[in-house]
Amino acid sequence: MTTALRVGRQFYALTKPRVVQLIVFCALIGMVLAVPGVPAAADVQLALIACAGIWLVAGAAAAFNCLVEKGIDAKMKRTAWRPTANGELSDWQALLFAAVLCSAGSWILYRWVNPLTMWLTFATFVGYAVVYTVVLKPLTPQNIVIGGASGAMPPVLGWAAMRGDVSPEALILFLIIFLWTPPHFWALALYRVEDYRKSGLPMLPVTHGNAFTRLHVFLYTLVLFAACLLPFAYGMSSWFYLAAAVVLSFGFCWYGFRLWRNYSDALARKTFRFSLIHLSLLFAALLVDHYLP
Repeated sequence: MTTALRVGRQFYALTKPRVVQLIVFCALIGMVLAVPGVPAAADVQLALIACAGIWLVAGAAAAFNCLVEKGIDAKMKRTAWRPTANGELSDWQALLFAAVLCSAGSWILYRWVNPLTMWLTFATFVGYAVVYTVVLKPLTPQNIVIGGASGAMPPVLGWAAMRGDVSPEALILFLIIFLWTPPHFWALALYRVEDYRKSGLPMLPVTHGNAFTRLHVFLYTLVLFAACLLPFAYGMSSWFYLAAAVVLSFGFCWYGFRLWRNYSDALARKTFRFSLIHLSLLFAALLVDHYLP
């Protein structure tokens, strides 16, 4: 492997590609739902440009997160491989990379999408990279709950890109992701608790224990179940989405209940993996439902 290719892969790794892909997917759902019927060529072009801008800013936020948390990442097996944690990339390289991505993405959104989307996306960057990473994460065990607002913004960004406003439909999508984030992340934190203890971060399983966290995972899946019914209740979707939402949400609640009553690291891993399936298929069902006659 050439030096240029190796360095390129290191910079790409800073963007947390899998996380950013999910962010862009959720933003795309917001874009599709914002356009009634089959999108015109101009809508498709606008959506692609908006996805590119959102991807760049999201990648910048991820890179800045890697920079700020390099010391913490180095102490955790899950993140010790990151280029900022193992010293393959310097602080200045990571900072410059994040600045370039954020500037480029913001300029694309402002110039070719609309100012509202640019400002909302930039506010999301600040919320995740600064408010969550720098302030909340090392300060409170409720960090993932409060900071989850930034992670729930992608559908709102997508909606704003196509409509130029933020409507109740976009806020419903926001609420679903906001309530999905705590049980998703705490399931991970349960079986990675020793890593978080070593890192010094006040994650809920570290500060309040395993049993308390498991209960809250289950309770959040119940509240999330109710939120997942809102698209149907508000008239955004039909029975197809409702059926998918009930099955998927019942599955998440069942995992949460089993985790609460009979914990094991293996079950926590399965719960975490199912949470990803839950959100992906839920939004996919919403997308398919949008085009049903």
